[in-house]
Amino acid sequence: MLNMFEVIETNNMIEHERLDVRTITMGISLLDCCDSDLNVVNQKIYEKIVRYAQNLVATGEEIARDFGVPIVNKRISVTPIALVGGCACKNPEDFVTIARTLDRAAHEVGVNFVGGYSALVSKGMTAADENLIRSIPQALACTERVCSSVNVGSTRTGLNMDAVRLMGGIVRETAEATREQDSLGCAKLVVFCNAPDDNPFMAGAFHGVTEADAIINVGVSGPGVVKVALEKARGENFEVLCETIKKTAFKITRVGQLVAQEASRRLGVPFGIIDLSLAPTPAIGDSVAEILEEIGLERVGAPGTTAALAMLNDQVKKGGVMASSYVGGLSGAFIPVSEDQGMIDAVTEGALTLEKLEAMTCVCSVGLDMIAIPGDTSPETIAGIIADEAAIGMINQKTTAVRVIPVIGKKVGDTVEFGGLLGYAPVMPVNSYSCEKFVNRGGRIPAPIHSFKN
Repeated sequence: MLNMFEVIETNNMIEHERLDVRTITMGISLLDCCDSDLNVVNQKIYEKIVRYAQNLVATGEEIARDFGVPIVNKRISVTPIALVGGCACKNPEDFVTIARTLDRAAHEVGVNFVGGYSALVSKGMTAADENLIRSIPQALACTERVCSSVNVGSTRTGLNMDAVRLMGGIVRETAEATREQDSLGCAKLVVFCNAPDDNPFMAGAFHGVTEADAIINVGVSGPGVVKVALEKARGENFEVLCETIKKTAFKITRVGQLVAQEASRRLGVPFGIIDLSLAPTPAIGDSVAEILEEIGLERVGAPGTTAALAMLNDQVKKGGVMASSYVGGLSGAFIPVSEDQGMIDAVTEGALTLEKLEAMTCVCSVGLDMIAIPGDTSPETIAGIIADEAAIGMINQKTTAVRVIPVIGKKVGDTVEFGGLLGYAPVMPVNSYSCEKFVNRGGRIPAPIHSFKN
């Protein structure tokens, strides 16, 4: 039972420390929409999404009003479309029709985004997988709310380097296809290793094939709350610091648990998971970078940054896992450049480089996220960046991802505006030496020896 002190404390976190529930995401299985007739597939997809999600936005707004908890986004994730459209889609253009259907359904029910325009190719690609991947640039250029993801590796299967090489080109093509919007399409495209199938956060959300017909997943936030709590622990040792983070993460997660259970009850859809991630925004005071600096760094990127982030991530998980019935998704601290004012400042001042960000991804929740790079970066270099990040995930048995944006027409030192929660970003330099011969070898990097656990 909540007591009056906890109610007052939670209200203060909402009003003064930017606590919010970042997203309620309804996962919807589209496996029963498969058909050999493409028109039938599109009709089934549209009707099922609208039937399940027609009250999602209204319910989220009602819960926010009834409990006084801001719920920033209402979203949908669906079964990877490469699986759903495989029988009907004979070429990339056929898959684009499904992207348009997803976008139309998202507009109809009023959600911010729909994720799941995806393919899972960690070991190999079917014809359907390849057709979907090749359709991504056009699909993201002609839709507004569709998000796409491709899983190119896992600890159990190794890295599909053919898919990595292909995705290097697809990222560049997506940038070109959306160049009039500062290559915004790439902000809706993420390349994974060890992708979780219950992730509520975009752009990487999709509804896993082992999930129920529909579920409710909730992603919490609250970097500002953690920072304020740590301000009260200045000068204390690591034991006090860790206890402070754990207790704060527990309180944040309890709010998400309450919202998830209430959304599940009102919508008549089972509760899936709470994602414990600290998800920053461009707003002042809502920054993971500022948490790390409160811990004791002059600037993010300084020596000690990776250790501080590892500690933060671990304590958030330890505190949050006790506050929810089911924890999943990504769960930890996001370090997107464009969405975090502290990260932006660190890059601008030269404290934070792409290489240091890569080191930080060894211990954070996701990976290289929302990073603007020069528009003339080659597809092979982008593929090399993807390969490096996927290797970190494969070896360390964790999720890693790449969401880089080669902004066509921009060079190092320029700034690109994405708007809203996506923020803005300085264009970061990329190592100019070539990895072309490496990424063009083709084939698959085998799974690491520690993956054999049967």
